[in-house]
Amino acid sequence: MRDNNVFHTKICDLLEIKYPILQGGMAWVATAELAAAVSNAGGLGIVGAGNAPANVIKQEIQKVKSLTDKPFGINIYMISPYVDEVIKTVIEEKVPVVTTGAGSPGKYISAFKSANIKVIPVTSSVAMAIRLERMGADAIIAEGMECGGHIGELTTMALVPQVVDKVKIPVIAAGGIADGRGFIASLALGAKGVQMGTRFVCSKECTVHDNYKGAIVKAKDRSTVITGLTLGHPVRVLKNKLTRSFELMEKNGAALSELEALGTGKLRQAAIDGDVENGSVMAGQISGLINDIKPVQAIIEEIINEASDVLCKMQDLN
Repeated sequence: MRDNNVFHTKICDLLEIKYPILQGGMAWVATAELAAAVSNAGGLGIVGAGNAPANVIKQEIQKVKSLTDKPFGINIYMISPYVDEVIKTVIEEKVPVVTTGAGSPGKYISAFKSANIKVIPVTSSVAMAIRLERMGADAIIAEGMECGGHIGELTTMALVPQVVDKVKIPVIAAGGIADGRGFIASLALGAKGVQMGTRFVCSKECTVHDNYKGAIVKAKDRSTVITGLTLGHPVRVLKNKLTRSFELMEKNGAALSELEALGTGKLRQAAIDGDVENGSVMAGQISGLINDIKPVQAIIEEIINEASDVLCKMQDLN
């Protein structure tokens, strides 16, 4: 890989990583194997805690430590029934970095800071970013609605610069980023790094079922759809039999309990069991740009090299 010190940002210093690239903490997808591979390649690998109990997360943490000596993180789902136990485990295991989603980590930040753990919440609004900075967050992941999984209302292009203008801590762009062009665009918007999920799903080290990866590789620009709007928890997934059932039920005014029952366990069904027609294949709008499955090291090298080429080309726009 070329020497690209130009991409060394405040995020690299904060997290002690080579490249300002974070891997999304996706439940059932972001396992120790993937996290370790990303960290070994110079980024920050992140294990997705999801709704897993603390003993499972402890095993994943210890597995990451056996696979890399580089910094890594845990993504904590703030509405998990095991959140308190997971946070206790993360502190005991001295995990270097915590990212959070689905709620505010405010009441836990002082405990994280006391343990010398960097706290980087994911947010989809400027107001929440400002609040999180005041609470003591070390950086912010501003995630646009192009991402896979649970989404907000603003696009990455609209959200990131507005967050950058309102907070002093570093901002990491997420949502719709999969190559060097998206990486450079994010830096141009004022971000100090990027977080990618869907691109890393399609890596050799990701342990999800091959059918899940294959569905993303086959996807086109309009292959994703948003479900769960009536539940108040919109989720971006690839279109399939499940999404068609969901849309029909929502259109016919199904009760919230029926919709929740339909969605329960469906991510695991797709990611682990490989049922990509009846399971929930969470993936971003960038899926149409992903055409292959390759090692994490190759993915990161390709992004950094392409970003360098883009910078050179931008110097001569004529």
